Amino acid sequence: MISEIDLSQFFNCSPYALSQKEKLSLLLPIMRELSGRHYERCGPYKRALEALKISVGEIETLGQVPFLPVSLFKEFELSSIPREEIYKIMSSSGTSGQGVSKIFLDRKTSALQSKILSKLMKELIGSSRLPMLIIDSPATLKDRKAFSARGAGILGFSMFGRDVTYALDVNMNVNYREIEDFCRRNQSQKIFIFGFTFMIWKHFVEPILRGKRCLDLRDAVVLHGGGWKKLADSAVDQDEFRQAIQEIIPGASVVNYYGMVEQTGSLYFECEQGFLHAPIFSEVITRRPSGFDICEVGEPGVIEVMSVAALSYPGHALLTDDIGTVWGLDGCACGRRGKFFSIHDRIPAADVRGCSDTYSID
Repeated sequence: MISEIDLSQFFNCSPYALSQKEKLSLLLPIMRELSGRHYERCGPYKRALEALKISVGEIETLGQVPFLPVSLFKEFELSSIPREEIYKIMSSSGTSGQGVSKIFLDRKTSALQSKILSKLMKELIGSSRLPMLIIDSPATLKDRKAFSARGAGILGFSMFGRDVTYALDVNMNVNYREIEDFCRRNQSQKIFIFGFTFMIWKHFVEPILRGKRCLDLRDAVVLHGGGWKKLADSAVDQDEFRQAIQEIIPGASVVNYYGMVEQTGSLYFECEQGFLHAPIFSEVITRRPSGFDICEVGEPGVIEVMSVAALSYPGHALLTDDIGTVWGLDGCACGRRGKFFSIHDRIPAADVRGCSDTYSID
């Protein structure tokens, strides 16, 4: 059982310290064990592997680990734990009539995902909790049992902040009074700002730019993710987004991340060179749309993501709706080791699934 595997080796070094070869030697046995665990405990997963004639015992490479299309979590309740062990149910966002993913977590899985996120965040902002400004409304956190991806993201990242303040009111308007009070309380301190990409642009950046205002947050780390589909539709790219943030928050460090509710805690942060990086807890594989063979380095393909933290549900290897390219192994100029990649687009006709692509304030 995976519970008997010692995962401490993943926490005894930096998330980006191991070479790709060293990392694969750690990941492969865990991915194989997770596949066996879910085969034994999740009926739909077992039937899928049997239909595809996949034998867990014959897995010799990460590329052979059986993956599930992420869309299946919208159609089926995929769980490897008894009902009475469910601690939390995570759900993705969706418009009316659009399916949402349901991810079933037990306490062990939830704790592991939080531990991984803490390790990654320490690399980004340090070990101390920072004054935190959330670019969202406090009304987002409603049901503490069934979290939306947006609510879960806010709650998860709030662990790394203090004096947590919401920049938007219940009507999603900029709350200048709250922001100004926050700035006065935290003068000359490093600030942690978090929000979902489209929410930041639509409800924070655009109104402040229209009002020609500038915020006194001189040493700020702005972490954002999700929602690029809507920004692309509005002809806003990453460079324009970053420049706009730095116009209203001079000197801000703007960091994009890639992640999804189906693998909470397993995030891929953008480095100074503009590439996303796979930490030791996770892996990225690109596959050709026809036949799903593994792409060469530099060849665009469908993104598959892997995580050691999917203990309670068969989400350890997932084929996403995203198109991306792996650019190299261990060789990024930022100094981080392991795979580095970028996301380009979504598979044509794929449902909008980002955690901030769609939302409701009621």
